[in-house]
Amino acid sequence: MHILLVEDDLSIADSLREGLIRYGFDVDHVTTGSAALAADNPDVVLLDLGLPDMDGLDVCRRLRSHSAVPIIVITARGDEVDTVAGLEVGADDYVAKPFGVREIIARIRAVTRRTSATAQDTEGRLRVGSVEVDTAARRVFCGGEEVPLAPKEFDLLSTLVERPGTVLTRESLIDTVWDTHWFGSTRTLDVHVAALRQKLAGSLTITTVRGVGFRLDRS
Repeated sequence: MHILLVEDDLSIADSLREGLIRYGFDVDHVTTGSAALAADNPDVVLLDLGLPDMDGLDVCRRLRSHSAVPIIVITARGDEVDTVAGLEVGADDYVAKPFGVREIIARIRAVTRRTSATAQDTEGRLRVGSVEVDTAARRVFCGGEEVPLAPKEFDLLSTLVERPGTVLTRESLIDTVWDTHWFGSTRTLDVHVAALRQKLAGSLTITTVRGVGFRLDRS
């Protein structure tokens, strides 16, 4: 997934960019509103309001005038008026500094699920090919037949299905499915991937990208 980060504070931008890349995102960083408006078709825009050349609200408004790209406003402003203004000019979400990388990632996933008609239907189910993942009921169906999964198998599949075709690093999968404080063997991830491959054979392919991680593809 291609993220456009619009942030003129380099200390914040470098830390956030590093964290997003660690979780498998592609990130382009620009420091001005004009550069943001000239950028090529990102999947999500993370937009600071306090830019040096123009107000971030104007950037948001102009982006929204010609694009449906999900926009998450990030700013040090805590005033409710700014929050409302950002949403009124087209932002999809709003995060006040300071924030954690995992919070940003959760919001990225949330806005992309809401805005992607191909990834999620009106009942909140994720679909890739013939596989349907009901995240609310924690059930998986393949060709209409339910596939029983262990809890961590379900969590792993849900994470992969949210971003089909994207290489997710081993580290990001372990952090997301287990947690950031997991100190067990990374072999656990391989065991769960092998189980999913067996249970979903013929419907989905989980490709190993050597030295990096895994990518979910339709079979």
